[in-house]
Amino acid sequence: MRVIAGTYKGRKLKSPPSMEVRPTSDRLRETLFNVIAPRIEGVRFLDLCAGSGAVGIEALSRGAEWATFVDRSRKMCGLVESNLDLCRIPEDQTEVLNATAEDFLKHHADRRSEGFDLIFFDPPYEHDYLTVLRLVAENKLLNNDGLLIAEHHHKKELPATVGELTRARVLKQGDSALSFYEPHQG
Repeated sequence: MRVIAGTYKGRKLKSPPSMEVRPTSDRLRETLFNVIAPRIEGVRFLDLCAGSGAVGIEALSRGAEWATFVDRSRKMCGLVESNLDLCRIPEDQTEVLNATAEDFLKHHADRRSEGFDLIFFDPPYEHDYLTVLRLVAENKLLNNDGLLIAEHHHKKELPATVGELTRARVLKQGDSALSFYEPHQG
């Protein structure tokens, strides 16, 4: 795995040690960032089920102001921190939290911190996506002009709307798909 573009372009990232974690492929990451490129500069980025942190690091490399990495595995959080160090990303641009996506989303609203401009959610494919999508919608964690992207198996159909979120696009590539959700406008 490597950083594809931006400030940290070409930096090699450490991969998860086992196949239990399915990293987003370089090709799918490149496709994702081609789609969101116009929106990335200066954003607050949330990488849920971060794994190696490659997606959040790519966001920082391409101009995101801040990235929060959340993973339920302490080993994966350590891997994210190691990859941040490899890229020499300043600590004042990141936060790495050991929590489930659900716990983070439930408690984030209590912290009264800013919402996120971009949220990337890439759990194990058998995960309950609907709970996380509902928590993002209910807790208004996505800024008004924000975007939530969920990576899932291409045969798994995610709902067209969840609370205040509407799916604007589905992009399929290989066995994976990306569903893009935006807050309702108006």
